[in-house]
Amino acid sequence: MAPAVNRKSGVCRLRDLPIDQRPQGRLEKLGAGALTDRELLAMIIRTGTARNDVLSLADEMLIKAGSLSGLMRWDVSDFKEIVGIGKVKALQLSTQVEIAKRMIKGERNQDVILDEPLKVWEYLYPDIRSDTVEKVWVICLDRKNKVIRTEAVTSGTANASLIHPREVFRPAIRYGATAVILAHNHPSGDPTPSTADLKVTKKIFEAAKVVDLEIHDHVILGEPENCPNGFGYFSFSDNGLFN
Repeated sequence: MAPAVNRKSGVCRLRDLPIDQRPQGRLEKLGAGALTDRELLAMIIRTGTARNDVLSLADEMLIKAGSLSGLMRWDVSDFKEIVGIGKVKALQLSTQVEIAKRMIKGERNQDVILDEPLKVWEYLYPDIRSDTVEKVWVICLDRKNKVIRTEAVTSGTANASLIHPREVFRPAIRYGATAVILAHNHPSGDPTPSTADLKVTKKIFEAAKVVDLEIHDHVILGEPENCPNGFGYFSFSDNGLFN
């Protein structure tokens, strides 16, 4: 008789797999790098229920979150919505998510030099990973493009952020920056600029000339898988919109 198959994932349930093909067996034999997302998640969940084994629970989480990285946006209440995940396990999972966030973010090097949009995306990506609303950052730079200070100056709704030139200039003047890079995220993951993005960028760029502040770029941050060019970001400078 063929092993029973999980309808959601199209693969065998845990109890139908040979021991050496179960997540723990594969982990011991091949190492963590060989495990699929559902297998890695199953190892963290550890135990299932009579109704849903750990692989089924992992499948449901991945389906609801959209991907393993989508779990970065989950909190305790999200985990508790999964049947079979109780309060304690939800707390443990949310703690592991927070650890992952901090590991990704790490300790930022004080001598970071941002001289291209890819570096800006890499620099701020740990921050946008779990954001569900738009935020605007002002990155203050010295004459060598070394980061002096990075500040999140506004936080908006899921589809809109308000920013005024004074919000950009305030930290730049306070920390003696000779130039700034403006950046904001699109929670949808698609960094394509909206009409509002184009208008506010032009407004800030023109205002910066008055106060003799150089704006190197405005970088919209997204996810590579949702980006038309696959980069994960949109650079106003690279696209000739600062000329």
